[in-house]
Amino acid sequence: PRLTYTPTVDISLYTSEHNAKNIDLAIWKNNELRKINKTISPPKRFFRIGTVESIPWNYLKRDPNTDELVLDANGNPIWEGFCIDFVKTVSQRLNFDYILVPPTSGEFGRHDIVNDRWDGIVGDLVTGETDFAVAALKMYSEREEVIDYIAPYFEQTGISIVMRKPVRQTSLFKFMTVLRVEVWFSIIAALIGSAFMIWFLDKYSPYSYRNNRAAYQYPCREFTLRESFWFALTSFTPQGGGEAPKAVSGRVMVAAYWLFVVLMLATFTANLAAFLTVERMQTPVQSLDQLARQSRINYTVVEGSSTHQYFINMKFAEDTLYRMWKELTLNVSEDFHKYRIWDYPIREQYGTILLAINSSEPVKDAKEGFRKVNEYENADFAFIHDSSEIKYELTRNCNLTEVGEVFAEQPYAIGIQQGSHFADELGYTLLELQKDRFFEELKSKYWNMSRIKACSVNEEQEGISLESLGGVFIATLFGLGLAMVTLVLEIIYYRHKYSTMRRFDEITKVKPASSTSSIKKKTKKRVGIWHTSKRDNLPEHTTPPPAFDAIKFRGKKVPPSITLGGEEFKPRRVGLRQSSESIEGVETRKKGI
Repeated sequence: PRLTYTPTVDISLYTSEHNAKNIDLAIWKNNELRKINKTISPPKRFFRIGTVESIPWNYLKRDPNTDELVLDANGNPIWEGFCIDFVKTVSQRLNFDYILVPPTSGEFGRHDIVNDRWDGIVGDLVTGETDFAVAALKMYSEREEVIDYIAPYFEQTGISIVMRKPVRQTSLFKFMTVLRVEVWFSIIAALIGSAFMIWFLDKYSPYSYRNNRAAYQYPCREFTLRESFWFALTSFTPQGGGEAPKAVSGRVMVAAYWLFVVLMLATFTANLAAFLTVERMQTPVQSLDQLARQSRINYTVVEGSSTHQYFINMKFAEDTLYRMWKELTLNVSEDFHKYRIWDYPIREQYGTILLAINSSEPVKDAKEGFRKVNEYENADFAFIHDSSEIKYELTRNCNLTEVGEVFAEQPYAIGIQQGSHFADELGYTLLELQKDRFFEELKSKYWNMSRIKACSVNEEQEGISLESLGGVFIATLFGLGLAMVTLVLEIIYYRHKYSTMRRFDEITKVKPASSTSSIKKKTKKRVGIWHTSKRDNLPEHTTPPPAFDAIKFRGKKVPPSITLGGEEFKPRRVGLRQSSESIEGVETRKKGI
């Protein structure tokens, strides 16, 4: 008899999440597939994605206070960064699960020529340890021989230089450093000399107001030595020195002095503006060429990084080109005269750079490099590194600045196993994300340019600070204090002078009594004499009436035109005598009439 059978296949799913149980999905019976669970969906694909720590692309989350790793509920480290957000979005669109796998050895991938092996994430892709890699992976031709690349996900990035912003030396009298000390002393000497010459010319010129008052119908300024110094000093102010001398010689001197003042003020203003502007904009070097030509600033790279390898390769290229040029010029040939030149046509700067890097000792990682740059406040240390990572560090540290332009630009791309079926699907998703401007959102998230703008506003565009021009206010306050001290001295001097003059004003003239009556009534009546009033409850003291010659001439020789008598004196001047005689004649005629 013929044996027949009918297969029956039960399809179920065993899950270990929450409560372990079997879920019946479908059954195959009588050549017919019947679904038991109508909501069943195909299982997710699972990929092992290679990555390596590189800020801000991929980095492990750390506590900002203790710098310790932050772990998830299962005790695994938490990855963050530009590439991590990119992988999450791709996994949601393509519906797959993944696990991030750091490289077993190395970082991005170096080729061991002796053993013909690759390490890093490139080596993991070659050995099949990972399915594809999403990291700051640059596209090199030697890598493309063993792995495949998908379209770049980040624009051209390269190498740049980072330095600390020079710490400006603050000084309250910084505006005084615009001109040197000898210039300031020369200005003071010119001011004093000009003031003295103005006084000298006004004093001895026959056409000055002092020596020719009749020529002027109104009172004019008389240039004493004090007024001349005040005129010379106030000529530096916008309102000018005031009224100028009247003599032509004095005006010529003032015109020459005013020309000096205008030129000095213009020079000082222009140099002050340039000095304060250049001070904020100035950086020690502006490019890699300037960095290579100087010897004051030390610089370094991360040991074994792609930047370090770049300079090693460039040094090798320079040596090769020099050897080829040397062979062309030294070997005898028909056209050897074409290569006969005095100077080597290629600058050998990369050899000098590599020598300086080795003398400064390359750092272990980028974190140490940024730390060393931040320690040198005089901006005499530079760190050459990946430009994208430098830009990210600038958003976090306002003390740093990027110097020069980016060089050795190369794109970042996704690496995948050669011949992988997932390459086309992943490349198509990447193009869709670019169309949706997804990567621009990530750039604005991790390279927050608003922080850089805030730093530039606070430090470079804030204008002149009070620390730079505080000396101007101090000088104003000093002038105010000097004016108050001068006022006190003026008050003291005025009171002293007024009290001295008041003593003479208190003297009262009393008509003297006749000689006979004064002698007879000496004991009974007080004689009218010259006296002063009582002061401070002191006993009254009398002073005999002074003689006329003692008061008027005070020991000098009496002019012959004046005749002194006993109690009366009559001036005998010709004009006065004639006038007195004419007056007496008029009175006589009046009496006669």
